[in-house]
Amino acid sequence: MGKKTNNSGKNLSGTRQKKIKHLEKYLNYKFKNLNLLKQALTHSSYANEKTGKNLGNNEKLEFLGDSVLELVISEYLIECYPESLEGVLTKLRAELVNATSLYQKSLELGLGSYLLLGKGEEQSKGREKMSILSDALEAVMGSIFLDSGYRGSRRIIRKLFKNDIEKVTMPESISDFKTLLQEKTQKLYGSTPTYRLLSSDGPDHNRTFHVSVIVKKEVLGTGTGKTKKDAEQMAAKEAAQKISQLNE
Repeated sequence: MGKKTNNSGKNLSGTRQKKIKHLEKYLNYKFKNLNLLKQALTHSSYANEKTGKNLGNNEKLEFLGDSVLELVISEYLIECYPESLEGVLTKLRAELVNATSLYQKSLELGLGSYLLLGKGEEQSKGREKMSILSDALEAVMGSIFLDSGYRGSRRIIRKLFKNDIEKVTMPESISDFKTLLQEKTQKLYGSTPTYRLLSSDGPDHNRTFHVSVIVKKEVLGTGTGKTKKDAEQMAAKEAAQKISQLNE
């Protein structure tokens, strides 16, 4: 039998291991291999300063975590909107997974206080930089994936993004109905919708516009709004709903 490898993190200093244990509690996840989390928290600036120690940094874990995040969120959106087109799902995912949202999550976790940074980054307030913190969160997600596979990372990501997912997947958040309608008509009919101004009324400073949307010479929806764009969006919404009902 070969020697058993010990990945419990015993090569971490006592103080560092205690600090990392605190992060485990915040994440509600216990690592089998604490060294993965240590690497996720090691910025390249720190590793570069420790020449000769052959330290790894979090860049590859960041690369992996980015893909894991997108996969988990994509799966959730498909569950919520099985009939939605790819373009809509892509926009929703981009609303959830971006540098700003990841930065906010890292602040909630206090991730900056756990990072190992080089002297230059410390002096330039690297613990507060959006790029460093959002990358670190991706790296942590990558480390969880390597530690426990898809099931473990899926549980953590869904919990971490639960409130955001509930907000973004509300129907009201899908406000670009013109794009949604265009994607539907191109896929189903091979044509794009056209919009026609039916009328406008009211004084110049408070006009109301009435618009229809036509697909293959058929009026599929009408809309009203304080601007032509708003009226077109409402017409597109009505048409998209009608198309969905016709194709159920």
